[in-house]
Amino acid sequence: MPTTGYAERQYGGVTVLVGGELGAYPYANSVLVRGTAETLVIDPSLSLVGTAPPADLVLVSHAHEDHVAGLAEYEVPVRIHEKDLAALRSREIMVEGYGLPSDATEHTHAMLRDHFHVRDRPDATGFEDGTVFDLGGRTVTVVHLPGHTAGHSGFLIEPDGFLFVADIDLTSFGPYYGDVGSSLTDFEASLRRCRDFGVRWYGTAHQKGVIEGAGEFARRLDDFVEVVEKRDATLLAFLDEPRTVEEIAEHRLVYRPHIQGPHVEPVERRTAVQHLDRLIDAGLVTEVEQGRFRAT
Repeated sequence: MPTTGYAERQYGGVTVLVGGELGAYPYANSVLVRGTAETLVIDPSLSLVGTAPPADLVLVSHAHEDHVAGLAEYEVPVRIHEKDLAALRSREIMVEGYGLPSDATEHTHAMLRDHFHVRDRPDATGFEDGTVFDLGGRTVTVVHLPGHTAGHSGFLIEPDGFLFVADIDLTSFGPYYGDVGSSLTDFEASLRRCRDFGVRWYGTAHQKGVIEGAGEFARRLDDFVEVVEKRDATLLAFLDEPRTVEEIAEHRLVYRPHIQGPHVEPVERRTAVQHLDRLIDAGLVTEVEQGRFRAT
């Protein structure tokens, strides 16, 4: 069974609740923000189960299980970007968004229910880019950063100069855009937008924790972006002869060969199609015959 409990780390008036194993999946890092009038929690993780701090409001960066596992601890208003709202209101819609094979659906429902405590939250309501939550002496502003999911959002906390970028997590795995509603194009635009914030601290949802300084954040963001470029390069090298999407998915752009599971093939397929589209638009790949692609 996963352990619960978290470590508190302070950044000005912002408290990061560092999840188990430094926030590595299935855990995540949550954020506690206190004002003079209200307190809110961002992304209550698995590590908050049974130990959740009190809050008047919960904000969710996006509708993935590791970011809502502690939500069952809260019977307070819950807000999420309107484009991810349906998935938070309904576990069934959340599962559909993963785009898994039909024979994996029942197991996924059971995992979300029993391991991540995910239940329907029909009471959840939406927000949009730029929505401001005034807690009294401290504000939290929504920064829409789509791509990972359609509604994926960060949060700018002032006056502390703290930007929570959620699953723009700067890990060596790189950007993930393998869900049904994911978009590589949107993800890249969100990465560019992150560079526009010259704040003191950048908080990530997973292992990298909090990065101090815009320069250091930009350096790590460059490494994160490079993973996408490496996927392009891997695909171009593989297309030295005509290949199908199925062959590209089997070759893999995302997961290492030892990773197995029902999610691997559909994620690889969706990722391959997005990279093919961008390389075709750039004139680097052509469809030499129906369903077969080759580097130009």
